[in-house]
Amino acid sequence: MLGKTAGGLFWMFRYLERAENTARLVEAGFRIALTRSKSAEKEWQSIIRTAGASVAFDATHDSYTGANVIDFLLRDKNNPSSVLSVIEAARNNAKLVRTALTRETWEATNECWMTLSKLLSKRVTEQELPEVLTTIRQQSALVRGATHGTMMRNDIFNFIRLGTFLERADSTARILDVKYYVLLPSVSLVGSSLDNVQWETILRSVSAFRSYNWTHTGKMSPKTIADFLVLDKRMPRSLAFCCIQILDNLNYLREEYDSDLPSFELGDKLNQSVNNRDIDSIFDEGLHEFLRRFLNNSNALSVQIQKDYRFTE
Repeated sequence: MLGKTAGGLFWMFRYLERAENTARLVEAGFRIALTRSKSAEKEWQSIIRTAGASVAFDATHDSYTGANVIDFLLRDKNNPSSVLSVIEAARNNAKLVRTALTRETWEATNECWMTLSKLLSKRVTEQELPEVLTTIRQQSALVRGATHGTMMRNDIFNFIRLGTFLERADSTARILDVKYYVLLPSVSLVGSSLDNVQWETILRSVSAFRSYNWTHTGKMSPKTIADFLVLDKRMPRSLAFCCIQILDNLNYLREEYDSDLPSFELGDKLNQSVNNRDIDSIFDEGLHEFLRRFLNNSNALSVQIQKDYRFTE
């Protein structure tokens, strides 16, 4: 496969995953801001930090109001990671690799772009926000469904999956890193309805609330939530699950192209750094330190994949 085609597939699905993750992040911020009205501006600021967009936001905005943050993350074309920007980038990459996609996958991607472009053509009010966020998630799910239902399991599919799971792991790590300490309850709030809402929100931001309750009975706690989002191999947005998928796809490409490239070794190390750990050792190291190291290694792997498979050629 041409490197440019591999790169187009990889980034097409990174962007599609990012659109959905951003929608979930905005929803989490909206829920927490509603329950913590006195500190709503700090919450919206933490959302921008999680999205890695503080510099770009501060360059054009003076305050972290809900309206400013929502507009910036959903539809500001000057923000390259806004939903509107990444959906357009995903479609542009889809056009580049059109012949590598099934008709159903292309049509779902094009429909996603048309729907969201229309939906985000004007500012979104707080009353409209829940419906808008639901539509973003649904459109992303339609593309994912078309991809899983019609694409061959070949090298094309593996570049698609690499983009998806690298982006997903990055998102989960960022949310947990920024939100975890923000949401640690004060002694006075432990067990209160506000405490429960805050923990529920961090789980909902990665689509994990119901699955957490399926596997954990009793009250939520910092350690069990971190364990679930980092180490539970059954949870499709956990770091452990994403790392296993990344390594599986890198291994397929290694066998397909009969070559041992540096990216496979980096992927193996990333997987071992998560799946050879337990939550106590991670807490001993420091959750923040663990997550920052994970994000740095994940980014290094992404860069190496692009080099190994010559995305720019």
